[in-house]
Amino acid sequence: MSLRNKLVTVFGGSGFIGRYVVKRLAEQGARVRVAIRRPDEGLFLKPMGNVGQIDIVQANIRMPRSVQQAVAGADYVINCVGILHQSGAQKFGAVQARGAEVIALCAKEAGVQHMVQVSAIGAAAESRSAYARSKAQGEAGVRRHMPQAAIIRPSVVFGPEDDFFNRFAAMAALAPVLPLVDGGHTKFQPVYVGDVAEAIVRALTDPAAAGQTFELGGPSVHSFRELLQMTLAEIHKKRLLLPIPGALLKPLALLMELQPLFPPPLTRDQIELLKHDNVVAPGAKTLADLGITEPTPLEAVIGTYLYRYRRGGGKFEPRFS
Repeated sequence: MSLRNKLVTVFGGSGFIGRYVVKRLAEQGARVRVAIRRPDEGLFLKPMGNVGQIDIVQANIRMPRSVQQAVAGADYVINCVGILHQSGAQKFGAVQARGAEVIALCAKEAGVQHMVQVSAIGAAAESRSAYARSKAQGEAGVRRHMPQAAIIRPSVVFGPEDDFFNRFAAMAALAPVLPLVDGGHTKFQPVYVGDVAEAIVRALTDPAAAGQTFELGGPSVHSFRELLQMTLAEIHKKRLLLPIPGALLKPLALLMELQPLFPPPLTRDQIELLKHDNVVAPGAKTLADLGITEPTPLEAVIGTYLYRYRRGGGKFEPRFS
């Protein structure tokens, strides 16, 4: 199905995953309406398309009227909105649960043909993590109003602007010790942001993807310890990897959350997430079901942006590929 001249509204299009989605949509000839809370922060997206092809509009998914305006006349909707930290009115429940449902309801009322909801592996209504619970609630809310929506659940997403490898590389640049939550045995299946964006666009245009859930993981599985070791190797630093039970680490995380620094280096909710494997479930639909049969290896990419954390690493220049 061609996207040429179709209008696609992308919520969260200036975010980490969203910006790659916007680029791919523009390359396929779609008209892209990027709906974000602060339109001035999305102006860097305009050069990704031809003159007038990418429009930046104000929308706050906690405000239904602004969502209605953002989806008016759209053929398709993609929701890439997600937060890793709570702050002010930006709570997990308000953004990832209720916000996702508001988008789906407004899309339905506007006659939108199809929707893609970006969730996460590990989304579960019974999870002890507020992040994971809100992702599951968001999926359920989308399904209530747009049962034909495709749901995309990535594992840890890596790329130049990621919040995983950059976070721990930054911590390693300052601290002599990195904590291994519960021994660092938790498994992850990192997936490249470019592959995630391609999967989202394919799920939007493939009729067979309607109503389906896809779990996205890269070509290899690594423990948390192994990922930190890879990060340290890339930034040319040696740090002590200290196993610490999550229960003992949470008080320290609470102190970090109470500091004025935002985002905090580590939160109690993230510690909870680090206790559980984050890999593609057996039998799940995957990147291969969307025609992406050779996902990008982690080792081929992280060195291209983690170099900035090396001594004299220089200024980082983001690239969108």
